[in-house]
Amino acid sequence: MTTKTYDNADITVTWKPDLCIHSEICYRGLDAVFDPNRRPWIDMGGAETDRITVQVGKCPSGALSWAAKTESAGPQPAPAAEAGAALTIEVTADGPLLVKSAHQLDLADGTAKQRSGTTAYCRCGASARKPFCDGSHKRVGFKG
Repeated sequence: MTTKTYDNADITVTWKPDLCIHSEICYRGLDAVFDPNRRPWIDMGGAETDRITVQVGKCPSGALSWAAKTESAGPQPAPAAEAGAALTIEVTADGPLLVKSAHQLDLADGTAKQRSGTTAYCRCGASARKPFCDGSHKRVGFKG
């Protein structure tokens, strides 16, 4: 899985493009930092660290995460749910199912994948990355 990292003095933001569902929550919430029309698309100098960490925490797919370099960066993101913890699933309007807990995904070929954090599962049937969402629901006009 491809990952890209972006740093400031306090934190490192990690972006996993393969998980991104292009909800644009990051961009709409903090466009001085997140701008998909700019390269690089994340400018860590665009806002204060606490604003960046709050916005990264709103990423519905888990494609964005952050880690502190120093104690001044504020509280760390909550760890993934422990085994046996309650499973949380959110049905998004006209979008994917968001599983917000650690879980096991059993694939048709018999393999199992352990997932943690938030995982976005395709609900529209158009994703090229099934069972994961790739944002195709917007392209096909999925309503659900």
